[in-house]
Amino acid sequence: MYHVGVTELAQRVLELVRRESFLHAGDRVGVAVSGGIDSVALLRLMLEVRGELGIVLSVVHFNHKLRGAESEADEQFVAHLAREHELEFYCDSDDVAGHAREQGVSLETAARELRYGFFRHLIREGALGLKPHPEGDASRGAGAPLFHGGPNREENVGALSRLDKILTGHTLDDQAETVLMRVIRGAGMRGLAGIHPRIPVEDENEICGEIVRPLLDIRRRELEAYLGEIGQGWREDSSNANEKFTRNRIRKLLVPLLEKEFNPAVSENLAELAEIARGEEDYWDNEVAGWMGTGVHWSEPEWARKRSEAAALVRITSAESGEPDKIPTVSWLVMNASIDRLWFQGESLAVQRRIIKAVGDEAAIPLEFKHVEEIVAFALEEGGNGKELSLPLGWKLRKDADHLFFVTPDLRSSRVMQDYEYDLVSGTRLRIAEIGSEMELTAVPADATGYNPDQLLDPDSLPGPLKVRNWRAGDRYWPSHTKSPKKIKELLQERHVAQPERKLWPVVMSCDQIVWLKGFPVPGQHRAKPGKGALLIRETAIDGEDEQHS
Repeated sequence: MYHVGVTELAQRVLELVRRESFLHAGDRVGVAVSGGIDSVALLRLMLEVRGELGIVLSVVHFNHKLRGAESEADEQFVAHLAREHELEFYCDSDDVAGHAREQGVSLETAARELRYGFFRHLIREGALGLKPHPEGDASRGAGAPLFHGGPNREENVGALSRLDKILTGHTLDDQAETVLMRVIRGAGMRGLAGIHPRIPVEDENEICGEIVRPLLDIRRRELEAYLGEIGQGWREDSSNANEKFTRNRIRKLLVPLLEKEFNPAVSENLAELAEIARGEEDYWDNEVAGWMGTGVHWSEPEWARKRSEAAALVRITSAESGEPDKIPTVSWLVMNASIDRLWFQGESLAVQRRIIKAVGDEAAIPLEFKHVEEIVAFALEEGGNGKELSLPLGWKLRKDADHLFFVTPDLRSSRVMQDYEYDLVSGTRLRIAEIGSEMELTAVPADATGYNPDQLLDPDSLPGPLKVRNWRAGDRYWPSHTKSPKKIKELLQERHVAQPERKLWPVVMSCDQIVWLKGFPVPGQHRAKPGKGALLIRETAIDGEDEQHS
């Protein structure tokens, strides 16, 4: 039935929302609005159908602060849109670029993590911790309140009820681009599932709300035509034209080429592929859940059991003997897994792959397709009892006549191959278990002698606090007395630093600059000046047998 006063596109959205049970009467619903075509259209469509659905609407905006004045103008545009329609306005911001550096992720990933963190906060906590938005009541007259987050949140100001759902404006075009991007980068069925229509949000292991995408069946061009029809403006994001981002290249170059030269309906077909893949994944997830309780069994490693049994005695004697060495914190499950080998061999290849991948996912072992294939071939080989296969992060796969054993590394003696990052503070000895070393930052007086100036840092040249971490792919360094910066990978190869030591080789960062690399002179711009105080970074092996100054 077509409802009077509702546009054709809004009617389609209404029917989809009801068919998929995305929203229910009484739901408090936040619409995530960036200011662009998709999100502004979503807000206007939901304004049309809110009466039919019986929901309470509000506007949600996250300012990534990546485009300076343009980002601030986006926020003001969305705030005005909320005021115009007398909707509650929830806004937050954060240092996305800084988060990307700290976590070693792309700007796109960092932005998504912080944005969705804000969404989850609104579903779990509501406006708790948000302060009044700068455009407060006096600037807008009557209407609903505006609230603002950010790093200087005030506690419990404007304690509005939490939101039940947050809607995002992902379209069929976004879905097609996502599937294409994952095919290009390499993906299994889970990756082909693309953007999911709904994401549950949990609080203390209970689902308390959802993030919902109600426009995944609608093309972006339809939304643009709709906004033109109702006379609603929007903001253009200049970063969408930047072709350094993979998604932008796919959107502007690849999809138009595929539509023109191969199939005009390629976007719709890719969206259908994602729908099929999600159905397949739902089926396999149920199957996997059954296997994990029958054919796969988990047990605590013997070394961990012995350590647990001795822990009380260690604590009793620690006052005399000192604190025991801590086992490094790791990202995986410190448990061994065993699989019934005869059962495994009797299953199809598809099931075997799923079993291996499920164990890897449960234990957080990063198994790529090549690892899964190696494991399947290893398991199907005749004989070879007691034989081992090396896996990522130091895991081992052993087999006997009846079982396959995934064996976690012994963390009492292993140097775990994982990224690390710690604050380096003057006067404090920093213990870095990952490399078996301690590092210390000390001040060197201006009149001190006996120091190599290539090892001393000028404190006035450092842009911020110091952090020590292992080098990452793409890192560059410019030692004093060299003509130009080089990739750290190349510098270490030239020094014949072998794996696994090379992967964990330490650098010291000041903001986003690498100011120290173990074994190399400091950069010329950070080299201490004659007759002035300096800083010395000293590295000492935990066992005391080796010391490195740089």
